[in-house]
Amino acid sequence: MTTVTVYSRQGCHLCESAENSLEILSRELDFYLEIKLIDGNSELEKLYGNEVPVIHIDGEHHDFYKVDETRFRTSLERHRQRR
Repeated sequence: MTTVTVYSRQGCHLCESAENSLEILSRELDFYLEIKLIDGNSELEKLYGNEVPVIHIDGEHHDFYKVDETRFRTSLERHRQRR
């Protein structure tokens, strides 16, 4: 099963919006949604800082800041075709 990871921060309204959008899409498109908080993790904070939410599809960078549903669907489909 495909894993979509959201690197997020507590209290981040953009993160909450992205997480909600992806939660809805996960039911339709059958992927596992993983939320990773970067707060307190110096390595992840250095990597992603203020660019959260950062979205990965099976470990590959997809996007940041928001979920563009059309772009996400296209990227997910392309990813699945390559597997």
